[in-house]
Amino acid sequence: MTHFLERGLQLSVALGLVLVTSLLISACNQAGASPSIGTQAPAFALKDQSGTERTLASYHGQWVVLYFYPKDGTPGCTTEACEFRDNLFAFHDAGIVVLGISLDDEKSHQKFATEQHLPFPLLADTSKKTARDYGVLSMLGGLFTKRETFVIDPAGMIAAHYTNVDPKSHSKTLLTDIKALKAHTNQP
Repeated sequence: MTHFLERGLQLSVALGLVLVTSLLISACNQAGASPSIGTQAPAFALKDQSGTERTLASYHGQWVVLYFYPKDGTPGCTTEACEFRDNLFAFHDAGIVVLGISLDDEKSHQKFATEQHLPFPLLADTSKKTARDYGVLSMLGGLFTKRETFVIDPAGMIAAHYTNVDPKSHSKTLLTDIKALKAHTNQP
């Protein structure tokens, strides 16, 4: 009898591992591939914290920092957003638009923007479509986006993609890198 119980337990563990592996594969497939540098940036139409619809097309002719972050009000996301806020004049002076995106809704974004005095749009990707299009949907059930940033040039092409983001220094790194990109490409 003990042998049958042990065998049943082994089968249960094996089936559990198969289920977990299947879920992980499914989650990986959800994320999709990120667009490559030099390709057209995926279009989007998302509402910001004030309910205004923002589209990528409306920023044509401008440099855009599109930064994805996991969740409003969490420590790393707050640090990153406040770094963008504190350097926003430098971004504006360089002709660069900053847009934040997470899966949180407009109400959550409004609260976060108000609490942290964020003067730039936070876009609500509640359908997860934009996160999928940019390949940043988390592998943990699609509950949040990975912390990644895309730089989009004035022609709407992906000019840079950052996957290993340090919330404390990312905005300064972007400023330096985008200025170099602008000089290299002779784009305003």
